[in-house]
Amino acid sequence: MKLITFGDLTEAGKDLAEALRAQQESVAVSESAAGGLINAALVAVPGASDFYKGGMIVYTSAGRNLLATNEPLPSNLRGATEAFAVVQANRAKQMYEADWGIGETGATGPSANPYGDPAGFGWVACNGKSETTLQLQTEIDDRVANMHAFALAALQLAVETIRA
Repeated sequence: MKLITFGDLTEAGKDLAEALRAQQESVAVSESAAGGLINAALVAVPGASDFYKGGMIVYTSAGRNLLATNEPLPSNLRGATEAFAVVQANRAKQMYEADWGIGETGATGPSANPYGDPAGFGWVACNGKSETTLQLQTEIDDRVANMHAFALAALQLAVETIRA
């Protein structure tokens, strides 16, 4: 697996900015295992305030309070699932009144998460005019490498979804 750098993430952030600006649309982010890298890649783009509405890191169960809206979270919702990534994307979009939402969740390692998902396993979602999800399986236990891989996958999925 190629080592992904923050430079790679900022390039992907620029690609997403270009896709959003072309349609005069906006994005909001709710991430977990990537720990803020998705948000950072977007804010690193000059003039980000014209497409970036905001974001949050929902890393623990207590952090789920950030996802609080008038609609309760689905019962038995747990991290590192497709359903959680979709809820994150939808709630970020709603909370920040954005055209698109990105959600990311997973297990970065170096060991399995409390649910038993192995390091390198995760999900990303993008929701707006359409909704897409992507399952991740890096098969590595390097925490930082997985954080970068999850962030890059989320940014790339958003670009593909918005341009579709």
